[in-house]
Parts: sequence; C-alpha cells; structure tokens
Amino acid sequence: MSLVAAGLATAAGCGAAGAAAGAALPPRARRVVGGLCTAGVGAAGGTAGVAALGGAGWATELPGLLPLAGAALSVDALSGLFMAVAGAVVAAVALYGIGYTAPHGPHTGDEARGPASRTAQAVLPLFALTLVLVPAAASVSTFLSLWELMALASLLLVLAEHRERAEVRRAGVWYAVMSQLGLVLLLAGFALFAGAAGGEGFAALRAAAAGLSPAVRGTVFALTGLAFASKAGMVPLHAWLPRAHPEAPAPVSALMSAAMVNLGGYGIVRTGFDLLGGGPAWWWLALMTLGGLTAAYGILQAAMAADLKRLLAHSTAENMGLVLVGTGAAGLFAAEGDSALAALALSAGLLHVVNHSAFKALLFGAAGSVVRATGVRDLDRLGGLRARMPVTAGLFAVGALGAVALPPGNGFVSEWLLLQSLIHGLELPGLAVAIALPLAVGLVALSAGIAAAVFVKALGVGFFARPRGLQAHRAEESPPLVLAALGVLAVACAGLALVPGLLGPALDRAVAAVALSRTGAASGGRTGSASNGGTGMRLHDISTSLSPLWVVAALTGAVALTGALSRVYGAEARHRRAGARLWDCGGGAPTARMAYTATSFAEPLQRVFDDVLAPEQDVAVTHARESAYLVERVRFRHRVPDRIEHRLYEPVLGALARTGRGARRLAGGSVHLYLGYGFLGLLSLFVVLVVGW
Repeated sequence: MSLVAAGLATAAGCGAAGAAAGAALPPRARRVVGGLCTAGVGAAGGTAGVAALGGAGWATELPGLLPLAGAALSVDALSGLFMAVAGAVVAAVALYGIGYTAPHGPHTGDEARGPASRTAQAVLPLFALTLVLVPAAASVSTFLSLWELMALASLLLVLAEHRERAEVRRAGVWYAVMSQLGLVLLLAGFALFAGAAGGEGFAALRAAAAGLSPAVRGTVFALTGLAFASKAGMVPLHAWLPRAHPEAPAPVSALMSAAMVNLGGYGIVRTGFDLLGGGPAWWWLALMTLGGLTAAYGILQAAMAADLKRLLAHSTAENMGLVLVGTGAAGLFAAEGDSALAALALSAGLLHVVNHSAFKALLFGAAGSVVRATGVRDLDRLGGLRARMPVTAGLFAVGALGAVALPPGNGFVSEWLLLQSLIHGLELPGLAVAIALPLAVGLVALSAGIAAAVFVKALGVGFFARPRGLQAHRAEESPPLVLAALGVLAVACAGLALVPGLLGPALDRAVAAVALSRTGAASGGRTGSASNGGTGMRLHDISTSLSPLWVVAALTGAVALTGALSRVYGAEARHRRAGARLWDCGGGAPTARMAYTATSFAEPLQRVFDDVLAPEQDVAVTHARESAYLVERVRFRHRVPDRIEHRLYEPVLGALARTGRGARRLAGGSVHLYLGYGFLGLLSLFVVLVVGW
C-alpha cells in the first residue's frame, strides 16, 4: 500500500472514530478523544498530501461505496498541495479546540454547550475528513457527494451556538441558502459536462474536453466557476462569509477560513485548467476582474468593521480574491501563449493559499482566545489585552504581520511573486493584457495598503489601547494547549516567511499537474518555475530574485540602530520633559474615552472611499414637551452597510417575500380549488410534452 493510500485510510478511520467518540462519550472524554482523533485526521491527510507532492501518485475505484456510479479517488501533486494544507490546519486547530472547549467562566459546570456539545464534537471530525478528501475526488458523483457533505457538516458547526444568539440562526440561513445555490450551479455545470463527454469520471472529462463546442465549454466554466467562487467568498456571492465565519465557534471559523474556502480555488484550477484544458482569454479576464474587485472590496469592508471576527472574515475574502487574480492571470498568460508566466502566476496563487492558511488560522485562533477570555468581539469594547494576554497579543501580531503583506511576514512573499508575474506579463501583446494587468497591479497594491491600516487598527485598538470595558479589564490568558497550538501556527508563518524556497519544488509539481502547456505555446523553452532550494526564491528565466533572510536581517539592523540612536539622543529630551505633567491645565491623565476607537480610526478611509462604501447616517432630535427650543435627546446613528448586498440581495429578498405573501391567496382551503390546480398542472405538462415531441 502506498503512503498516500495509507494516509487516506488512516484519516478515514480517525474520522469515524472521532465521530463515534463525539456521539457516545461523556463530555470530558469526548472533548479530548474527539479532538485527538480530529488531529489524527489532519496528520494522516497531511502526510498523504506531502507524499503526493513528493511524486507519489495514487488512484482507486470503489464501486460499491456510492449507488449507481460508485466512488473514484485520485491524488496528484495539485490534490496533494491542498490536502497537505488542509491536514496541517486541521491538526493544529484540533489541538487548539481541545483547550478552547475546556470549561471556563460562568458556564464551568455545563460542558455540553456550543462547540463542546455532542453534535458539534461528532460532526467536527467528519468535517475535517471532507476537507482532506475533496481534493482526492476523481469523478463527478464522488466530488459532489464530498462537497455536499462538507457543506452540511460546516453548516451544523456554524449553528453550534444557535441557542445563545439569534445572529447565529440568521447566519445559518444565509450560509445554507448560498451553499445550496452553489450546489445547484455545480450540478448544472457538471451534468452538462458529463452529458457532453459521455462519462462522469475525471479521466473521461479530460479526454472529451477538446472536442466540446466553445459554447458548452464556456457554459461549464461559468457555472462551475460561479459555484466555486461562492465557496471562496467572491463578490457578489460573498454575503454568507462575513455572517457565518464570525458566528461560528473559533475552531470552526479557523477551519472554514484557512481550509474550506481554499477548495473554491482548487475547484476553479482543477476544472478550468485540468478538466477543460484551459480556455479563451475572456474566461480568465472575468476571473481576474472578480478576484481583483473582491480583494479591494473585501479589505475595504474589513477596514470599516469593528467586530474582530467579522474583520478577519472580510480579510479572508480579500486574500482569496488575490488567489483568483493569480489563477486568472495564469489562464490569461496561457491563452496568450506564454506558459512560463502562466506557471509563475499559478505558483503565486498556490503559494498564497499556503501562506493565507497559516496566518488566517493563527488570527482566528487568537481572536477566539480573546473571545473566550472576554466574551466580546467588538474592538470598541476591548483594549489593554497586551498586558493581560501578552502571549495571545504576540501571536496575533505574528498573524497580522503575515496578513499585511510586508516583510518579514509570510504573506509578503506570495504577493511579491504575484506582482512579479503581473508586471512581467506587461511584455505580452494585446489590448486586453495592456488594460487588465495594470489594473490588477493597482488593485493588489491597494488591497495591501489598506490591509496594513486594517491590522494596525485591530492591534492598536484591540490590544494596545486602554481597556474600554469590564470584560477587557478581567481578561486572563488562555490555557497552555491553546497557546501551544497557536505557537505551532506562528512557527509555520515564520518558516514560510524566511525560507519560502523550500516550497519551490512542491509548487512546481503542483503546477505541472494541471499541464498548463496544453493551453499555450512552449514559451521559447522558459520554465517559469520559482524555486531556489531554501532561503531565497529565484524566478528562473526571469531576472528577479528575493532572499527574505536578508530582508529580515536588514530590518532587524535598522530597528536596532534606531533604538540605539533614540536612547543616546533622547535621554536629555526625556529629562527636560519630566516636569511637563505639572502643566496639564487641570486635565489630568488621558482616559480610554479619549483614545481612538475602531470606528474613529477607520473614518478617514471611509471619507476617501465614501462613494464606494455609501455610509448611512441619521440624526434624530427629540424636543422637550414644554418648548420646541429645548432639546431633550439627540440620537446619532451611523453605519456602513454592504452596498452590494443592499443593492442586489435586498430587492430580491423583498420580491420573494411579496410573492410569498401573494401566494397565500391561492391557498383558500377549498378541496375543489386544489383539484383544479392539479388538473391545470397536468394539462400544462401534456401541452409541454406534445410541443416538445
């Protein structure tokens, strides 16, 4: 048995054992046993993925597992990359979850609430297993079955705390509707593809793709691409993401943001490049547009958010938008005949998947640590956590450094690689390239700049400012197991930032698995690989290289020199200012009310992007009864709604509500009326059949 097969079999066994433990064991035991089994799912699945990245392919068919079509599994390097990422995230988050669900606070005596409940503990290992198995699916029926199982399991986990908060129930409804809408699109796209190909196995789809008409291929790509984009949180199908991710328990939020959304990107790469064999430039221009707009819009919404987990959810949409920019650029370059640049752009997108998974799992875990200690997600009610939760604050800072795409954060490397591919692509001829690539570069740069402001706000207001509430005053550090799991993720972020070249060979194999050369010319023998075996990253056949270790050394030296100079030349100034506190005009020391809140920090950005965000504000003045000249109360309300949701979803939902209310008139309670409806329906069916025949 190959290592890939052994890893997947072990993952399946651990998933089944974890589900049984969660359903049958008492609270204390199921928390530990279920968590260890879930970690086993991640470790085994990650091992199988690493083996596939090393060149160990594997395939099998299980005819009796699913009715009619059976099940088919196949693992190549592309599958291995997503399996390895999902497995690593699952293993770390599962250990984190054991400590996170330990009894604490006012509910110490109740160990069966929320994420520690029997349902959540039984479903979590199955959800983790689907995250590992979805990339291994090798037929339409297998893929759709695993995809739907993943959606249902994640929905149950999102609803883990539905008894405590009404917002959880509303988020669950949105997530369920958007998930099923995506499933309908997937069913339609793959049914059309399989019907035209004469088979539902991925091998049959690959073989038949070249013979399909452009209309069929374009329709398949559009339908499946929209479904996968919805799972990745792309605009305008993003409405579920900033609802479901914040309301889910922290371990579930981490798995959804750091592992599940990646599979939306995997589906686009697998379908667009591998199964369909690439396509015309308009496919990829549309994908780049979708990704670029999502990156910019998502980070703008994050800048306006005061809810810590909602901020991170919008950041997830931004980063997945960058992944789709890289994927779209790869398809565009391949369609234009430069497979070397296509490979480079796809490598950048895949590397950003890895980097984003590491720092986003860390950020959601640190946010969960804050929520566990305070019960508060509102940044305007936090503050002072650096002193009360120093380890959590440091770990959040490591994740934030990766998210802002600045050295020495790990997100910097993949965004630098993405920009290099876009800039070098400007050499290609064509009007579409000349317009699309500069706009893409601008959107990537804009999202990176705003991301820096977003995480300065999150760190400054949430951790470094003065405490603004009783919960922040009473916060205590999280249990050692929580911090240890987050520490592992922080080490992974540091490793990805300092030695990204170690991933170069794995990225080359993953890109080679989708055979980009089928979609374009040979590019004059250029390879487009991005590897240097360790500390640096060199782009072969492109005169660009990067050594993060030297960047970190330079930054460290600059910080040390600045600190030394400030000590030497600032000592005298500090002595001169020592007596300044006596002359404060009676104002006293500053209070928390004088510091910036998350809302006030974001206000300048809101003014700059006022036309895009369309903020709403209202002033209500209540006059005293005795006189209209006396004001009893002034109420000011300000909010920044999701403009796309306001313009797109609210009218649709309103129309559906009106249709539902109108349809009630059809149900008059008369049996004769209902029989008439049935007769008219049957008659209409006969007419359709006759006309169609």
